[in-house]
Amino acid sequence: MTDPRTAVVRYVTAVAEGDLDAVVAAFAPDATWEYPGDLPISRTWQGRDAIVDDFLGGVGRLFAPDGAPVVALTSVIAEGDRVVAEWTAKGAAANGRTYDNVCLGIFTVRDGLIISVREYTDTQYVGRSLFATE
Repeated sequence: MTDPRTAVVRYVTAVAEGDLDAVVAAFAPDATWEYPGDLPISRTWQGRDAIVDDFLGGVGRLFAPDGAPVVALTSVIAEGDRVVAEWTAKGAAANGRTYDNVCLGIFTVRDGLIISVREYTDTQYVGRSLFATE
């Protein structure tokens, strides 16, 4: 069985490498992802399919075809089934703006699968860089 720290590192690595199969495999079927703020993507996403297809996939469509974000894991702290991971994401938004943000997620892992994530990030910056139309 995969320990929680390794499960989260594998997940972030899969995102960084664009390995969709590994991203899907990282989550329990009933996982949740809480995204803060009042953006169109702000809510608690329920279930692996909603997280991968609607949330992560929806965010991916906010980037230019050649501007997919480069994700880099910068820090990981693990205790028991909880893992805190920090990563950077840098890319080119579909609206022509530059995206360069730092994100932090508190992951809960059970039986080697991510069962919940609570993400913290600068949502005002996300709104200005990814959702602005001007």
